[in-house]
Amino acid sequence: MKDVVIVGSGAGGGPLALVCAQAGLEVLVLEKGPRCSRQAYAREGGIPPGDFTPSIQEDPHTVVTRQTTTPLLTDFGWIATCVGGGTVHMGGYFYRFHPDDFRMRSRFGEYAENADWPYTYEELEPYYTRAEWEIGVSGGSVTNPFDGPRSKGYPMPPLDAHPIAERLDGICRERGLHPYPTPRSINSREYRGRPACAYCEACASYGCPVGARGSSQEALLSRAEATGRCEVRPGSMVREITVGRDGRATGCVVLDEAGEEHEVRGRVVCVCCSAIESARLLLLSRSSRFPDGLANRSGKVGRHLQFHGVTMGFADLPRSRLSPEEISSHPMLGRSLMDYYFLPEGVSDLPKGGLLRFGRSLQDPAILEAMRRAGLPAPAREDDGFLGLSFEVFHDFLPNAHTFVELDPEVKDKWGLPVARIHLDRPKHLVHAGRWVLERAAEIFAQLGAEKVVPTDVGGISSYLVHGTCRAGRDPETSVVDAYCRTHDVPNLYVVDGSFMPTSGGAAPTLTILANSFRTAEHLVCRFRAGDVAG
Repeated sequence: MKDVVIVGSGAGGGPLALVCAQAGLEVLVLEKGPRCSRQAYAREGGIPPGDFTPSIQEDPHTVVTRQTTTPLLTDFGWIATCVGGGTVHMGGYFYRFHPDDFRMRSRFGEYAENADWPYTYEELEPYYTRAEWEIGVSGGSVTNPFDGPRSKGYPMPPLDAHPIAERLDGICRERGLHPYPTPRSINSREYRGRPACAYCEACASYGCPVGARGSSQEALLSRAEATGRCEVRPGSMVREITVGRDGRATGCVVLDEAGEEHEVRGRVVCVCCSAIESARLLLLSRSSRFPDGLANRSGKVGRHLQFHGVTMGFADLPRSRLSPEEISSHPMLGRSLMDYYFLPEGVSDLPKGGLLRFGRSLQDPAILEAMRRAGLPAPAREDDGFLGLSFEVFHDFLPNAHTFVELDPEVKDKWGLPVARIHLDRPKHLVHAGRWVLERAAEIFAQLGAEKVVPTDVGGISSYLVHGTCRAGRDPETSVVDAYCRTHDVPNLYVVDGSFMPTSGGAAPTLTILANSFRTAEHLVCRFRAGDVAG
């Protein structure tokens, strides 16, 4: 029997594995996907972005909206199935949430199904810092002035940026804005035995071939395994969390790569599969004690599902408008603004905007050609005399009654298990907020000298940033887990990934998921040391 069985190896599972193993606990990490090497992530001949998610023929989700009647097979909502999960191919934009993101209901009142978190920014702050230093974040001394208080700076200076970033900074400051280097979980110098960034032309959506990105695989699981007390077992599909007569979790039923069934036992079980798949696993784990799914006496497992709102586009800046010092092919721009995180009155019914990130536009020739053939707007090729720029806005999605996940009554995966059916309804607020922040980004690019600014999505949905489904809260009637991600119904069962988040925040959530996992891991170790975990 293991002390801790962790299902999933991404941003939720990685910190749990490291902290528990370092504390002397015996840990087993079950990962559905394979373990890939740095060599497998090589840009040429490596893993293409779409291959991090399962085939919809073998392991789909289904999705239905208020405008459709027939659920469609889709990979919508999948993040990754591999050791390290979505952190393997993330962009690594490591923003902290604003303190008001933890008290949305208190600040804005009843809006959709929003709620306050069961803890504050101040309570999470030490774990934000811990996550930044354990993972390795390049940020620098010029930080975001709208952040909550920080107990410590970043462990590394910011990544190098394209020379045009200096002119962008000046334009923003002329407009009374506060640009700062985008904090990223990518080494700007050697850190914890991993090398500095090689500044590949393709970063986000691909694995890192040198190990500079602070993925769970590179920065956490490798160190957990080095203790000798953590086993990471890839190719392990967990189909059920088992429960004993006393109502406590006893372990998992696992299908290996050959389809053979095994049972593993643990004193504590932590579900970290990402919000949709974690909810699905709990709903699959039915018994006479839990006929509606494990830890679902409240009926809230799968409810409050949130993705992330996104507004994005690109700009083509003629090279003829660049100074000699600005002629460069450097792949990163690396600037962010939080000045538009809250909207002025009258833009939308919720005065919440989003975090604006500036970067370089995609320049992969094959992908650009495919976009043009499909009739999609595509950035100009830089060898045609342009500098490609991009922008992205992260918006709160906001939980609502028409967005949730349940088991599909008809569609099954290759193991014969019901897949997750996603009910999706996009909040209208996203479009209003997205259009307003888009106009501000376009003004900045126009002043920079861009020939055109093309939006590719306004108030859309980012399908791979997923939250909710096992909301954290103090009231067992309205939430699934408590402030430490322990389920209200099963005292030795935890759900530790984006599932716990009551609201999605207006920034990329990965750092917050990691910080919360470090917080939960510390709590769990304290429980073991106090003898509060029966086995």
